[in-house]
Amino acid sequence: MTNKRIGIIGGGPGGLMLGLLLQNQGLDVHIYEKADRNVNRSRGGSLDIHHDTGQLPLAEAGLLDAFKALARFEGEDTKIVDKYGKLYFEEDAEGEGGRPEIDRGELCDLIQNKIDAERIHYGYEFNNMETLDDGRVEVNFTNNETEIFDLVVGSDGAFSKVRPFLADTDLIYTGVSFIELSVPDVQTKYPDLAEYNKNGKMMGLGGDQLILGQLNGDGRIVVYVAYQLDRDQLDEYKALNNEELKARILEEYQDWDEDLLKYIRYSDENIMFRRIYRLPIGFQWQHQQNITLIGDAAHLMSPFAGEGVNMAMYDAYMLAQAIAASDGNLDEALNDYEQKMYASSKERAQESQDNLELFFREDGAEVMANFFIEGQEMLEEADN
Repeated sequence: MTNKRIGIIGGGPGGLMLGLLLQNQGLDVHIYEKADRNVNRSRGGSLDIHHDTGQLPLAEAGLLDAFKALARFEGEDTKIVDKYGKLYFEEDAEGEGGRPEIDRGELCDLIQNKIDAERIHYGYEFNNMETLDDGRVEVNFTNNETEIFDLVVGSDGAFSKVRPFLADTDLIYTGVSFIELSVPDVQTKYPDLAEYNKNGKMMGLGGDQLILGQLNGDGRIVVYVAYQLDRDQLDEYKALNNEELKARILEEYQDWDEDLLKYIRYSDENIMFRRIYRLPIGFQWQHQQNITLIGDAAHLMSPFAGEGVNMAMYDAYMLAQAIAASDGNLDEALNDYEQKMYASSKERAQESQDNLELFFREDGAEVMANFFIEGQEMLEEADN
C-alpha cells in the first residue's frame, strides 16, 4: 500500500485530518488547497466538536489532549429565547462536556502543524481529471500543474468540483438564507451584550426569522440573521450598503426584543451572505475504484445540527481505517468506507433537516427548548 499515491482535493478540517491519518500510516499522500498558505487566518466561525464523531480522529492522531487545551468547554453555554425575549432554556456549561467549541482556523492549524509541509500544496485549484488506461487518475489544476494518483479524494466542500465526476446531482436550496454579521471585542466594547450572550450561543427564534449569536475565541460574536426567502431574494440585501442593510434588518425585526436587536445594532462592517443548500438526503453515487468524497462534498446538509465539520472529520477517520484494513485493495477500502458513510451521514442529514423545520416554527423557541431539556435528561440517565 505504501506505493500508492493519494491526492486530497481541499485542505479544510476533513481534508487535513485525512491527510494526517494517512501520513501516519506511512502513505504517500498530498493535499491540494486552492487558497494561499495563510488561509487558516481567514477561516472564521466557531465549531462544536462532538465526542462521538469529530473527536475520534483527533484521538486517533494523538491530538485530543492538544485539542482540549485549545477548546472552550464554556462555549457550550446555550440560551434559547423567542423574539420577545422570553427565556425558554438556559444552560451554563460546567466541566468537560461532549461538544466543546474551537474556532475553525485554530482547528485547522492544530491538524496542519502535524503534517509534513511538503505534503500540503497551496494555490492548487482543481480544474479537471481523467482516468488513465492503467486505472490511475490524472488531475489538472488551474495553475497548469498536473499530478497522477492511485486515489483521488474530493474534500472540496459544498460546491465540490470533484463530485460531478461521480454523480450528476444538483444542490437543493433549503429556502433559508443567512446574513452573517460580526460584533468585535464584545467584552470590552459592548459588555451588556457580552453578559446577555455569555460564553456560548444564543438562539433567538421568531417563526420565519432568527437571530443566532455565537461567541468566538477571538472575542467577537458572530451573528447569523436568518430568513426564509426565495433564492433570489437575498440579492436585494446584497445590493445595499452597510447602513442601508442594517436599517432594513432592524425595520424587518422591529417587533423583536431590544436585547436581541443589539446583535444587529452593534455589528461592524464585516458582512457575509449565505444561501443554505443541501444535497438530497441519502445521496449516493456510482462506486468507482479510484475516486471518492468526504465531508460536504459527499453529504452537504444544513447547519442546524452542527454536524458538518464533525461528519467531515468522521469521514476522514472511517476512510483512513478502511484503507488501513484493506491490505492494499483500494477498491475494497472505498466500498467499505462509502457504505458506512452513507448510513451515518443519512441519519445526520435527516436530523439537520428536521431541526431546520423546528427552528422556523412559530413555537420554535419552546420546541427547541424541550429538545434540549430531553437531551439533558437522557444524558443524566446515562450517567446514573
